[in-house]
Amino acid sequence: MYAALGDVSAARSAFASLPEHDVVAWTALIGAYADAGDLGEAFELFESMQESGVRPDVISWNTLVSGFARNGDLRAAQHLFDEMRLRGVKPGVNSWNCIISGCVQNARYDEALSIFCEMCESERPDAVTVASILPACTGLMALGIGKQLHSYVIRCGIKLNVYIGSSLIGMYSECGEFGYARSVFAAIEEKNAIVWNELIRSYISEGRMDEAWEAFSLMQENGLRPDTVTYNSFIAAYARAGQREQAYTLLSNMVEIGLKPNVVSMNALISGLHHNGHHADALDAFRYLQLSDGGEAKGWALPGNPIQPNGTTITSVLSLLTDLRLDRLGKEVHCYALRSGLISNIFVSSKLVDLYGKSGDVVTADKVFQRISNKNVVTWNSIVASYRQNGKPEIALKLFHEMLKSDLLPNLVTLQIALLSSGMTMALQYGREVHGYIRKNWPDAYPTALASAFIDMYGKCGKIEAARLVFECTAEKDIATWNAMMSAYLLHRMPREVTNLFKYIEQSGIQPDPVTFIILLSACKQEGSMEEARRYFYSMEDVYGIQPTLKHYTCMVDIMGTAGLLEESLELIEKMQLEPDGCLWSTVLKACKLHSNLEIGERAAKALMELEPNNASNYMSLSNIYANNGLWDSTEAVRVAMTEQGLNIERQRSCLYLGTAVHAFEAGDFSHPAFEQILSTWKDLSDRMEQSGYPPQDVEPYCNSEADPLSCQHTERVALCYGLIAMHAHDPIRISKNFRMCMECHSTIKFISSDMNREIFVSDGCTYHHFQNGSCSCGDMW
Repeated sequence: MYAALGDVSAARSAFASLPEHDVVAWTALIGAYADAGDLGEAFELFESMQESGVRPDVISWNTLVSGFARNGDLRAAQHLFDEMRLRGVKPGVNSWNCIISGCVQNARYDEALSIFCEMCESERPDAVTVASILPACTGLMALGIGKQLHSYVIRCGIKLNVYIGSSLIGMYSECGEFGYARSVFAAIEEKNAIVWNELIRSYISEGRMDEAWEAFSLMQENGLRPDTVTYNSFIAAYARAGQREQAYTLLSNMVEIGLKPNVVSMNALISGLHHNGHHADALDAFRYLQLSDGGEAKGWALPGNPIQPNGTTITSVLSLLTDLRLDRLGKEVHCYALRSGLISNIFVSSKLVDLYGKSGDVVTADKVFQRISNKNVVTWNSIVASYRQNGKPEIALKLFHEMLKSDLLPNLVTLQIALLSSGMTMALQYGREVHGYIRKNWPDAYPTALASAFIDMYGKCGKIEAARLVFECTAEKDIATWNAMMSAYLLHRMPREVTNLFKYIEQSGIQPDPVTFIILLSACKQEGSMEEARRYFYSMEDVYGIQPTLKHYTCMVDIMGTAGLLEESLELIEKMQLEPDGCLWSTVLKACKLHSNLEIGERAAKALMELEPNNASNYMSLSNIYANNGLWDSTEAVRVAMTEQGLNIERQRSCLYLGTAVHAFEAGDFSHPAFEQILSTWKDLSDRMEQSGYPPQDVEPYCNSEADPLSCQHTERVALCYGLIAMHAHDPIRISKNFRMCMECHSTIKFISSDMNREIFVSDGCTYHHFQNGSCSCGDMW
C-alpha cells in the first residue's frame, strides 16, 4: 500500500516492523524502490535478500528486471534477465513481458521485437505480450508484423479486450490503414474511454476533424465521459495546425468541466506551437505550466496547481531554444533538468548535446555526452554532428568509428553525417568505406537522402566523375539530389554544367527550391554573368513563386560587389523588405576589401559590429581594408579593440587523411611526431623554390606560436609536407583547411605540384583547389 502511494520511507518502516522477512516482503520493498526510480537501492535490497538466506523467486526477478527496464536502463535489465536464467530460474511469460514492455516504453522498438522473437522460441505470447509489442510495430511502422499479431489473436481465440484493441487501432491508424482501425473498433464488444480515444485519434490522424468531433459526441451518448487524453488529442491536432485559439479554448473547457490539463496537454501545446513558428507562445506555455496561482493567460484558464515538466517537456523546450539560438535560457533549462533529476532522460541529455553543439560550445557538448551512461544512436548523432558543425570533422569521423565499436548500428542520419564529414576532410578512403557499408546493408537501392550525401562527399574529395555516376544511378531523384550535383559542379568551378542541369530540371517538371537558386546565383558569380543572375533572381518569384530570402539577396550583393558595383548593391539592400543580417553586411565588407573601398567598408563594419559584436571575422575584414589602404594606425586600433573585448580567433588548422587516420595540424602546435621531418622537407622544398627563382616569403610555416592570428599560419604547407613524407609517390594528396588559403600558399602549392609531379587537392572552406602541373582549377580566383 505504501509503495503504491509512493511513500518509500513508510514502506521501509513497515518492512522493518515485520518479525520475519519472507520473499514476498522483500519483493514488495524492492518493488517500492524500483517504482520510485531508486534502482541502486532496489538492487542493494535484492542482494541483501540473498545474503539473508532468502532465495529470490521468479516474481522477485521480474520486479527488478521491470524496474530497470521501465527506467530506461535496458542494458542492466537484459543483464539481470540473463543472470536469472543462469541461476536456474526459468523466465515465465510475465518475465518476458516485463523486458519487452520496458523496451517499448523507452522507444527501443527494434530491441523489443528482437526479444519478442526470442521469447516465441520457448514461450507462447499471451494477451499482455501482444498488447505490449504492438506499440513497437507502430513505432517502426511494421504493418506486416502488426497484421501477423492480429491474426495470432484471432487464431488463438484471445479475447479482443480494450488493451489489445486500442493497440491495434493505434497501429493501423499510424500505418495509414484507417479502414482496418475502424473494423477493429467495431469488433470490440466492451468499449471504454481508451478505445474511443484511439478511434478519435484515428480520425484526427487522417485529418477528418468533423468525424473526430462526431465520435466525441457518440462517446458521451454511450455513457462515457471524455477524459484528459481525449482533450489532449484535439489540443495536439489544433496546435500542430497552428490554430492557437482553438487549442487555448479546449484547455479552458477542460478546466470548466473539472478536468485538469496535465503535462501531456502542455507538451502537445508547446510542441505544436514550436512546429508552427509560434516560438514566443511556446515559451509562454512552458512558463505558465509552472505557475502555482492559476489565473488566465493567453485566453486560456490555468489549473490551480503547477504542472511539473517531464522529459518530453524539457526535450521540446530545448529543441525550441536550440532553434532560436537562446543559449543562456538553454543553460537555465539544463540547470532545471539537473535539479529535477531529468538529466538521466536520454532524450533530454541528447538534446542538450545538440543545443551546446549548435551554439558552438562543443566542449560542454562533449562533457554532457561523456556523462551519459545509456548512449543511443540519437546521442551519438548529436555529438558527431556537433563536431562536424563546429569545423572539426576529423573528430566527428573518430567518434563515428567509436560508435561502431560500441555495437550500436548507425541510422540514416549517422551515415549522412559520416559522409559529410568525409567530404569536409577530403577523406576519400573513409567515404568509400562508408559507401561500401551502405551498399552491403541496402543491396537493392539505398534511400535518396544518402545519394545526395554521396554526391557531396565525392565532389568534395575531387571525384566529380564518381559524383556524377552516383547521380546518374539514382533512379528517383528529388530536388535535393539535383541540388547536390549542381553544388558539386559549382565547387569544381563548372558553372556551365550547373546551368545545364537547371535546364534539365525545368524540362523534367521538377519544382526547384530556394537552395537551387542560391546555387544558380553562385554559378553566375563564377562566370561573372550579371544579367543572367538578374534573370534568375527575378524569375524566382515571377515564374516559380519562390520568395527571395536574405541568402538570395546576399548572393546578388556578392555578384555586384565582386563586379565593383558597390553603390548598386547598397541600393538593392535599401529596396528589399527584409532586415539585413550579419552575413549580408559581411559580404559587402568583403567586396570593400577587394576594391579597397574604405567609405562603404566602414559603413558595413559599423552595421556588423551592432549585429555581431562578438564575431572576430568582422574585425579581421575591417583590419585588412585599413591595411590595404595603408592606414596602419587604424589597423592596429582594430586589433587592440579585439584584444580588449576578449575576442578569440579560431585557430587555423589543416587536416590530412591517411587511410583511416586523421592527421590534424593546428597553428602553434608542434606535437606531431614527424614534425622535425616536416620542417626538413619544407627546407628542401624552399631551397628548390629559391633555385627556381621563386623564394618563399615565409621560411617556415607557423614556427612562431605568437604570430599574428590575423595572418595566414600556412598550416596547409605542414600537411602537404607530411603528405609528401607519408604517402606513395603517385598518390594524390588531399588536404582540408578551416581558413581561406593565402596567395603565398597558393603559389607555393602550384610550384610543388609541378616540381614534385603530384596531384594536390585543397579545400579551404571558400573554394575547392585542384593543383596539377603548376596550375590550379580555381584559375587563381577564390
